Amino acid sequence: MPPSPPLAATWIGLAGPTASGKTAAALALARVLPVEIVSVDSALVYRGMDIGTAKPSPHELAQVPHHLIDIRDPQDSYNAGEFQRDATRLIGEIRARGRLPLLVGGTMLYFNALVHGIDEMPSAAPALRARIEEEAAAKGWPAMHAQLAVVDPPTAARLSPNDSQRIQRALEVWHASGRPLSSFHAQQAAPQEAPPLALISLEPLERAWLHERIAQRFDAMLAAGFLDEVRALRARGDLRPELPSMRCVGYRQAWEALDGLWPMAQLRERGIAATRQLAKRQITWLRAMPQRQVIEASAADAVQQVLRQADAWIAQGRVQAA
Repeated sequence: MPPSPPLAATWIGLAGPTASGKTAAALALARVLPVEIVSVDSALVYRGMDIGTAKPSPHELAQVPHHLIDIRDPQDSYNAGEFQRDATRLIGEIRARGRLPLLVGGTMLYFNALVHGIDEMPSAAPALRARIEEEAAAKGWPAMHAQLAVVDPPTAARLSPNDSQRIQRALEVWHASGRPLSSFHAQQAAPQEAPPLALISLEPLERAWLHERIAQRFDAMLAAGFLDEVRALRARGDLRPELPSMRCVGYRQAWEALDGLWPMAQLRERGIAATRQLAKRQITWLRAMPQRQVIEASAADAVQQVLRQADAWIAQGRVQAA
């Protein structure tokens, strides 16, 4: 009996840390392949948060269909389980239109949920959350991080001791279910049944290159009116700094500055530092995905390398052509 043909990926992924050039590479792919872009970004889902998220411009959005952008009000939440369901549905719909799904972004938890699946985690428990917040107010978030390290070492290892939002959620899951958050990230299908992953990762060889790009981007955001954008969000009256949307990198620092928690003159420094920490976490996630195809983000021909890799996968049958 002849061997079965190898399974092929049904979508191409384009990942990388913030400011690594994903949008430019994605638009270049869209000019040569019949793709539709599915955003893999936990900040781009929010409406009215355009400058601080480096959301694609109206001109860029008009060049190719985009999905999972501007689908939530900043007052609402969006999680990895919702992304998994939405992305799975969109992949099927895009392929049914005879086009190729291109998943682009830097929220590695979302990529992981799509590839490996994710168990349903306990829903938010206001009373439990309030108790954790009260304890954190007394002890500090680094102490809560130390607690998390005892019950869920893998999750604690990837979180900053001051990442209050994620520490809080991880402790909430532990107390509500008796299971560490990391245990919910379980692979759903047997490895031999899983299709190969066609994931391109734009990663910098030198951190200094990425740090300079991050600084340039933050300066451009400030020049484009980022603070006014945050002021407008605050003026709504229904948003608060504890919401996931307002804890996005940049927005959190701007909110704190406008609250007078520290001098406004420190905003640039703090915003850039927080973005660098985000990039570091993203790279850590990526390095745990050995099946990715790494392309040097700072290479002069990085975009051309992305195009060649996608073409090669399609020609080899590793990716199902649209």
